[in-house]
Amino acid sequence: MMTTEVPRTARADRDSGVSMLVGAAVAALVLGLLLSLVGAFAAGAAAAFGALVGTALVVVVLGGSSLAVNLVAGVMPTAALMFALFTYTAQVVLMGLVFAALSGSGLLDSTLDRTWLAAAVIGGTVFWLVSQVVLVTRRRIPVFDLPPQGGER
Repeated sequence: MMTTEVPRTARADRDSGVSMLVGAAVAALVLGLLLSLVGAFAAGAAAAFGALVGTALVVVVLGGSSLAVNLVAGVMPTAALMFALFTYTAQVVLMGLVFAALSGSGLLDSTLDRTWLAAAVIGGTVFWLVSQVVLVTRRRIPVFDLPPQGGER
């Protein structure tokens, strides 16, 4: 396999990474809508609502934290990794709090189907991550810039 140098265009310089976040969100939304339709036909309204709530949870939590990391990386690139680790922890805590609130409210026993909600959260997260990796690798952003050839500065 041969690699070629791809010149950076003005569009690539302007793109802040939001297109990748939108692409990942769309992938998670499509999966969630499909799960909701399948759930409605297979197990009824509670399954459809569970899948919709799980999808909304994935898009809001992962989308919000990814957008926050993207903004921090644009302002202070050196703090991006630390902030990404913080947002990962916040995602886990937030998901746990939402599930605790849903269990305490009684919605998981009557209005929302636990299984379909969990399937939407797990499936949506996997789709989000895979689509984000695919979109990032397609952009071919160099990790570092090589020094100029011939000792020029």
